[in-house]
Amino acid sequence: MSDSSPPFSNNKNKTSLLFRIFSCFLSSPIYTITTQCESNLSLTVVEEPMEMIVVEEDTGGEVDMVSMKKAVKQLNFGGWEEKGAAAAEIRRMAKFDGRTRRSLAALGIIPSLVAMLVETRGDLHSRVLAVEALTELCRGTFKNKVLMVRAGLLARLPQLMEDKELSRRQELALLLLSISSLTKTDVPINSSNILPFLIETLNSKDAAVDMKLACLSTLYNFSTKLDNIRAIVSSGAVHALLTLSLDKKTSDAALAILGNLVVSTIGKNEIEENPMVPKAFVEIMSWSENTKSQESAAYLLMVLAHGSDKQRQRMAELGIVQVLLEVALTSSSLAQRRALKMLQWFKDEGQTKIRVHSGPRTERICLSSIHPSSERETRECRRAVRNMVKQSLDRNMASILRRATASEDLSRIKALVVSSSSKSLPY
Repeated sequence: MSDSSPPFSNNKNKTSLLFRIFSCFLSSPIYTITTQCESNLSLTVVEEPMEMIVVEEDTGGEVDMVSMKKAVKQLNFGGWEEKGAAAAEIRRMAKFDGRTRRSLAALGIIPSLVAMLVETRGDLHSRVLAVEALTELCRGTFKNKVLMVRAGLLARLPQLMEDKELSRRQELALLLLSISSLTKTDVPINSSNILPFLIETLNSKDAAVDMKLACLSTLYNFSTKLDNIRAIVSSGAVHALLTLSLDKKTSDAALAILGNLVVSTIGKNEIEENPMVPKAFVEIMSWSENTKSQESAAYLLMVLAHGSDKQRQRMAELGIVQVLLEVALTSSSLAQRRALKMLQWFKDEGQTKIRVHSGPRTERICLSSIHPSSERETRECRRAVRNMVKQSLDRNMASILRRATASEDLSRIKALVVSSSSKSLPY
């Protein structure tokens, strides 16, 4: 007996069923639906191949998900040669854009690359490829850097330093520089594992200048946080930084780090106790062609000289007054202000000594020990001494003016000196 009611009694039921069918297959691959007649509905499903997911870049390159998965599979399950090839492919794909780098990290390749650094001890080429791949994955992605730290990259750094060939590679220094930018965030970074590598590189005579500059930039990032200053000072960084500050190629970066360290008590004490101080800073102040280093050296000298008679005495013995006069005439505006401030300190200190000690003591000696008959000889001696002092000052000023590269009105300098205040430091 056949059913008296047809499968679809009206067009409204047909439309409802078609809507439900389309809804079910909306997120699936492409389908086609055909109808044979009004009373009977026939569904024909034709599945087409999945469309390849493509990430396009402005440079014309493209990365597909299939290639990503293949590289990840080789990295996790392949031999050493396959791992190296996979690391090179990941490095290539990571250069495209941030979306590709995030997609690669989402596939879990970062822990595998970090492990590869330690596991492939006998294959320097593969380890360098892994470092380069990690460096590319760091670019512009905060999350990827955090994943590397959580994967134990910094904790494994002492093991990487055992391989001197790898530890001398600039790629490793660039990777650590990228990781160190996390110090500007709230992510905790343990500096105890990375500082030995940085200090060893800075003290090395074989390390290239570019590698030392990368390590200096990394150390600068760590020095911006007060919590790291004690560890930096304890690692012996101060002596290495003072040595590099005398090299014009690395001077700016080294002085910038010392400027961060000197704001703390432990950092200031360590710098003061070093035998290279203040001679190194006074020498840097004489570099008329490097105004940036002059500004940083002047700042360090101000901090050391402020409230310290011992430091000012050592600076005076090194001839800092003449150097400060040259800086006040020829250097940048910031270096000039700092030089004038220190000149005011030495000027006030000299006037105080003359007024309190030399004046009364000289008068008492004259009244008690000089015979009246020799008063004329005494006046002549005093006049001769004054002439000698005046001639010496004139010669020094002429020498300073000859060495100056820019002319300044001495009256303006004098007015600035008089109007400057020694109550606070113009940092």
